[in-house]
Amino acid sequence: MKRTAPWRVGDRIPALAAAAAVAACLLPGGVAAAGEADKAGSSAADPVAAAAETCATSLPDSFWRARVDKLPVHPNSARYVSSIGSSVALHPDFGSGLSDGEPFGIPVTVSDEKLPETKVTLDYADESDKVGYRIPRNARIENGPASEGDRHVVVWDRDSCKSYELWNAEREGGNAWHAGGGAVFDLTTNTLRPDGWTSADAAGLAILPGLARYEEAESGHIDHAIRVTVPRSDQSYVWPARHQAGSAADPSLPPMGLRLRLKDSVDTSTMGPQAKAVAEALKKYGAIVADNGSAWFITGEENPGWDNAQLDALKAVKGSDFEAVDASGLRQSPDSGAVETK
Repeated sequence: MKRTAPWRVGDRIPALAAAAAVAACLLPGGVAAAGEADKAGSSAADPVAAAAETCATSLPDSFWRARVDKLPVHPNSARYVSSIGSSVALHPDFGSGLSDGEPFGIPVTVSDEKLPETKVTLDYADESDKVGYRIPRNARIENGPASEGDRHVVVWDRDSCKSYELWNAEREGGNAWHAGGGAVFDLTTNTLRPDGWTSADAAGLAILPGLARYEEAESGHIDHAIRVTVPRSDQSYVWPARHQAGSAADPSLPPMGLRLRLKDSVDTSTMGPQAKAVAEALKKYGAIVADNGSAWFITGEENPGWDNAQLDALKAVKGSDFEAVDASGLRQSPDSGAVETK
């Protein structure tokens, strides 16, 4: 699905300029794309599932895995929910097959082996990682290579346990890519990006840990928060976010990094197992405001295993079924994504 709002409107980001930097690193290689056979010889049919066994998308004490079902309701909850849209339906922005002629969801390309040198040129180089990318030539682009959407690329490198993430990505000749912005995340640490820095997401967070993944839902249990977009955000951000992309200085608008929780009163008993796994995760771990876009769009991986009819049951959930929570008590350190243990 296409977003309805610009990706970057924060005053820290200059107007789109010509490519400003080149990121390169010498690393030899090979790749397995999600949904294809595992080229490293693993017996796992789904390389995304296999990657989870050897390299988790976030640490056990990460904010992504922190339960929020017992946290207090935020004092501004009603205003935040109203500004996002109380009557607007929840929308799973992922599934199987095509939507409007394009695949939907964010594809996860899984890398098993060391990759060759990757050259990445960046429009927003000042807040992007300029080195360390290992983007395979066949890495998949969100909504397909001809799309006009956010065109995210997410590479889950289980060899080095990193996530390489690009926004507005395009393949160039040879083993080269061009992108609006990019970030490299070490999945073995809780270190956040420098304060004030964006990433491939406006909030400056990693995308991979916040995706609803098919193998998780199929198992009946998603144990982390899910990425969500909002139409308009405040010109502020709260931990663990590192960057804002607000349209106005308006305290009724949600800040980047805000945690939203599906109310416990929402009945999930009639949902199919995939939809129920997503809904229960939204109750336990919540959703994190990560970017501007369509209201209540939650993000998952593009995967042929999704049952779209099951996922459609999530659309019966409305904005009024959510509440914002005060997650400030989880913070251990302002520059770390680790949570306080109780």
